[in-house]
Formats: sequence, structure tokens, C-alpha cells
Amino acid sequence: MPEGDSIFRAARTLHRVLAGHTVTSFETAYAHLARVDDDTPITGRTIERCESAGKHLLITFAGGLILRTHMRMNGSWHIYRHGERWWRGPQAMRIRMATADWVAVAFDVPVAEFISSRERTTIGPVAALGPDLLGAAFDRAEAVRRLLAGGDLPIAQALLDQRKVAGIGNVYKSEVLFLCGVNPETPSCQVPPPVVEHLLDTARSLMQENVIEGTAAQIQTYRSLRRHAPYSDHSDHLWVYGRRHQPCRKCGAPIAVKKMGLDARTTYWCPSCQPTRSG
Repeated sequence: MPEGDSIFRAARTLHRVLAGHTVTSFETAYAHLARVDDDTPITGRTIERCESAGKHLLITFAGGLILRTHMRMNGSWHIYRHGERWWRGPQAMRIRMATADWVAVAFDVPVAEFISSRERTTIGPVAALGPDLLGAAFDRAEAVRRLLAGGDLPIAQALLDQRKVAGIGNVYKSEVLFLCGVNPETPSCQVPPPVVEHLLDTARSLMQENVIEGTAAQIQTYRSLRRHAPYSDHSDHLWVYGRRHQPCRKCGAPIAVKKMGLDARTTYWCPSCQPTRSG
């Protein structure tokens, strides 16, 4: 699943080529996107901006209409010149939006809806987001408060709750917990506030570095997690994620793995570097 930094980069690219331009054509595989509530078609509207909000990608059109998409596991946005061959087949197209110079295509995006600028801030998943780790005005104190209010919820699950803090996904969750020496099963309320602050600062720092421009996206995605490692294989430059039973890069102990929560998200950690601590 794309995490907050990937969505940030995608929104930034879309904004650069689409913002300020008029939509010349719009087509979609989703019936509920084929008609807008005010009956004003998307074609002919100006794209005002493209931005990320946690893991949501928002495209705002003139008139306060917003297209909200969420990638989930396999969704992606691509940009093409007119006539350029797509990397994916047309059967995977869910949204195609063109301007005079560019074509933006959403492939296998499972969540897409139109919302108003009012709805963005009052109802729905975007309005419910916690502080955004890549937001210019990230409220660390509020994020700490929300995470500590998680009670007995394991900290690994709390970090994935976008209502507490927005942007962290499954990879960052495991990697940041390792880097901070926190056992993923620790109840949220038992993590000392300074440690929660350290978790957030570490996650924010890594994600900010991973949206620095001038680095290839594939490398950029996790380059901050293990700077000294080669960028050959996905797991080669991660500390624990995807390294089930392999030796810890710090102490040599076998990496543990467990599915956690209702969504059975896989968590990786080193039992030696991240020991269980009593309250």
C-alpha cells in the first residue's frame, strides 16, 4: 500500500502538470463519478490544485469540487503525454482526465468520490484524519495525545490509525518502531510520552527526506531507513520489514512476525532490540 510520502510525491507531480489547466475530457469506469451533483460537467472546469492528505490524494476543481482518491493496495496515478503508450492496459483504467498537454490516468484505484470543499473539513475520512506527518503545520502535541489515548490498543495498530496520525503505513510502522526500540505489542497508553514524541519525530523526519526532489522514486521511497545499504532488493534496505526469521541487522536475533488487528496487518520486529517491557 502506498504510504504518505508516495501519495505526497504523486500529488506534487499531478499539481505541477495539471494545476491551472482546463479539463478537456474526463472519463471513468465508475458510474457514481459520471455525474456531478450540481450537473456541471468536469470537462471545462479548471484544476486548481492537487495535494495529499495523509494517504488520500485530492484534486480540487473550480467551484469547490474535489476528487478524492485512495490507492489502498494497488492503485496508482500516472501522467502521460497525449499519444504516449500507457504502462498499464486500458482494462485497469478507472479514471482518465486530460488537459491540452497531459493525460492523468488512475489505474486500479478502488476508492474515488467527489466531495465538496465543505465536506472535506466537516464529514468523511479526510475530515477525520489526525495530524498529517507531511503537513506544513504538523501538530505533534495533538498526535501524541491521540496516540496515548489509544488505551490498550497496541502501539503498532495505533500508528496505523489515520485518525490518530496520518501518513504512516505498514512499512514505516515496523521500521520506525524498530529504530526507536519499541515493542509493537506495547499498549499505547504504556508508551512514555517522550518515546511517542521520538516515534513521531523519526517518522516525520524519514518521510520528509523521502519526498526530497532529485532522487529516483524507487530509491527515494525508503532510502532514509538504511542509508548504508544497497538499493538492489526491496528488503535489502529495510531493517525489519519483510525479513521474517532473518537475522537482525543490529544484534543477529531472528526477526519476529505477527499479523495484528482486524485487518491482520503484518508486523515485523526484533524481540531482542525491541523487548517487551512491563508497564
